[in-house]
Amino acid sequence: MKSISIIIPAYDEEMNIRPLYEKIAEVLDPFKEKYSREIIFVNDGSKDGTGKEIKRLTRDDSSVKLVDFSRNFGKEIATTAGLHYCSGDACIILDADLQHPAELIPDFIRKWEQGFEVVIGVRKKSQSDSQIRILGSKLFYKILNSIIETEIMPNSTDFRLLDRVVIDEFNRFTETQRMTRGLIDWLGFRREYIHFEANKRLHGTASYSFFKLVKLALNSFISLSLVPLKLAGYLGIFITIFSGIIGFYIMIGKYFFGWHFASTFSDAENLAIFIVFLVGIILTSIGLISLYIANIHKEILHRPMYVIRKHSDSSSA
Repeated sequence: MKSISIIIPAYDEEMNIRPLYEKIAEVLDPFKEKYSREIIFVNDGSKDGTGKEIKRLTRDDSSVKLVDFSRNFGKEIATTAGLHYCSGDACIILDADLQHPAELIPDFIRKWEQGFEVVIGVRKKSQSDSQIRILGSKLFYKILNSIIETEIMPNSTDFRLLDRVVIDEFNRFTETQRMTRGLIDWLGFRREYIHFEANKRLHGTASYSFFKLVKLALNSFISLSLVPLKLAGYLGIFITIFSGIIGFYIMIGKYFFGWHFASTFSDAENLAIFIVFLVGIILTSIGLISLYIANIHKEILHRPMYVIRKHSDSSSA
């Protein structure tokens, strides 16, 4: 019998744990003859009774497991821990606040049975999102998709199913500053999407503040793209070319052809243009150094050079 793991990162979700567990148990019940299950709660250093509530569930149901962090490490790390500890042939990741509709889990499983190795939940809209957050999300995905190698579906969420082969490949990543969904998309594999409307949070308030979202965005830009590292070089090339053309025009026009416009530039202005030109040279040099730093960055991440979906050995056929 194949098994399905449910991974739930939780931070201060005491009141939501049992309702979510009951909902998951209800939607997975029709599959009990086909798949065994494990429900992994990752308690991300909660300050309330989240850990105690999960421990009660582990006593009542042997399929419930607890990964209890010593302190708050953040949702991305909690999700990663769940992927490290899960043993299912596939896993489904969802939030503990019930905004990810658990009733869609059967749809994820059916897509997986059809051969898709990654099934991604895409949020159509949220009843709790402000206009500022919606605009910020659009801007984030616009910038991210313009600087990374693999496109990320806008409004895609961590609510997704991963096949075992994807989980194993994901667990090879070693970087600590990460955007989980971005790394999963980097891996590739056959993907399908399920669009959903996010529910209202059942209890409590969202722990992801504006500043945490900004930090996640910055980490995403840095970990998924080397463009920010090369910006100084690009800027230096632009400044060097622009100031070089102006300086050359002034020198030729003023000292060789006597052009009136070129003669209007004072010596101080000529010196300023020369200084700007030197600044461009310096920034271009920094850009060249950044290329070497980029190579170092790639090497220390130890990301796989390639990803294999499956391998057949002709000698064993």
